[in-house]
Amino acid sequence: MSKRVDWRAEVEEIHHRRELAKAQGGPEGIARQRRRGLSTIRERIDGLLDTGSFREHGEGAGEPEHDDAGRLVGLTPPNYVVGAGRIGGRPVVVGGEDFTLRGGSPNASGLRKSIYVEDLALKLKLPLVRFHEGGGGSVTGAGKRGPAGEPALTRNRFISMARTLETAPVAAVGIGAVAGMPAARLCAAHFSVMTRNSQIVVGGPALVERAVGERLTKEELGGPDVHLPNGVVHNLAEDEADAFAQVRTFLGYLPSNVWELPPAADCEDDPGRTEEALLDIVPRDRRKLFDMRRLIRLVLDDGSWFEMARRFGPGQITGLARLAGHPVGVLGNDGRHYAGAMTTEGAQKVRRFAELCDQFHLPVVSFVDEPGFMIGRDAERAGTIRHGTEAIMAVMRTRVPWVSVMVRKSYGVAAAAHYGPYGTVFSWPSVEQGALPLEGGVAVAYGREIAAAEDPDSRRRELEAAHAAKQSPFPRAESFAVQELLDPRETRPALAEWLELIRPSLKLLLPPSAPPPWPL
Repeated sequence: MSKRVDWRAEVEEIHHRRELAKAQGGPEGIARQRRRGLSTIRERIDGLLDTGSFREHGEGAGEPEHDDAGRLVGLTPPNYVVGAGRIGGRPVVVGGEDFTLRGGSPNASGLRKSIYVEDLALKLKLPLVRFHEGGGGSVTGAGKRGPAGEPALTRNRFISMARTLETAPVAAVGIGAVAGMPAARLCAAHFSVMTRNSQIVVGGPALVERAVGERLTKEELGGPDVHLPNGVVHNLAEDEADAFAQVRTFLGYLPSNVWELPPAADCEDDPGRTEEALLDIVPRDRRKLFDMRRLIRLVLDDGSWFEMARRFGPGQITGLARLAGHPVGVLGNDGRHYAGAMTTEGAQKVRRFAELCDQFHLPVVSFVDEPGFMIGRDAERAGTIRHGTEAIMAVMRTRVPWVSVMVRKSYGVAAAAHYGPYGTVFSWPSVEQGALPLEGGVAVAYGREIAAAEDPDSRRRELEAAHAAKQSPFPRAESFAVQELLDPRETRPALAEWLELIRPSLKLLLPPSAPPPWPL
């Protein structure tokens, strides 16, 4: 009998183990996923990344099964897949639960890989994309090899998550049912999106009914109509392909980590372009509404507008775009929601937006139509002034350049959240501003006179019309309270010139050189 002279048998077992791992939950588990109209985790990763770029880590990991002779007869793979690939040629780390195995509730090796994904992104200082579809912990779960909820393990998971968020962009996608720890991880992201058929819950219907006696469906507990208005996730995707596209778009505006500047792109849209439509986009009748998003699209690079969290705090508009090919953060107001007033939710949205732009060195373009903080009983009970002040403080802590274009209203304390420290300010001729909106100011200043009038409503309207007629854009320019009074058609060229002026200073915002990657 000849001696073995090579490692062919072991190499064959390596490949055999890889094939077993790729079987995931087996034909039956994959078929169940198909019947739910959902892809497998490996299909999602392939749909997100550049074709052929994925390199899986721990491809042959899992719990082996051997026969009496010691031969490998089966392998239960980790129900978490992790690795690295590319999006638009740029390297990223990606991972996600495999719902075809145990409904995504982690087995022992899956738990380790789910922890590893943040460590990998942190070590390599690369953007991280996580797909979430799973039920979190289970009373029949990974306890065979130690409790999944052991305090040190849980703490270490959150430490790596927090440090990754400080280091590189993180995007998370919720698909299908997401509960427990996967739901928490979904929220630990700079950008999150859920598909229309998803539900995100702390605990599912059975747990909720047992604990608090409420009988609710997964959709009622955590469907899109619950979590888009409350800000748990930023955006809704119609399907998985739409979610992949949104993640790619979001990451395209951001640097790979905080030690880099956002990537510029070729721009075929003339920076000097003027738009005749801007001349009358704001109605002269101050009671009529206008479309701020149309204004934004007309000014910034064609096709570059990417809005985030539209249904959360809808009076405030936040998103990313390009100006002359360079990424910028964009802030505005939607006057169709409480005239654009800043609510508690809107303030939280502005704070998050300011922190995102500052962390990743995105200059901010602010289109101002702010009537002030929301008022009334509900607003006071929601703590609007506290959340609003926190938003203003977040803006004042930013180090990135701001340029603010006063479009219509700029009233009260809340308006401060639309002007960065030492920022440039332009004004359109349609602007009105003051300590209070005109109607409220008249009601306060002339309350007795209005009450004593023979026709109070008529007198109120007369006073409001008289003060509105005194609004003029020219005193602000004459006193140099704004850098320039703009013909609205000049807005894009003016902003492009501003960006060209401030761009060299962005590199001064970069932190000291990053430490080398940790050993892998």
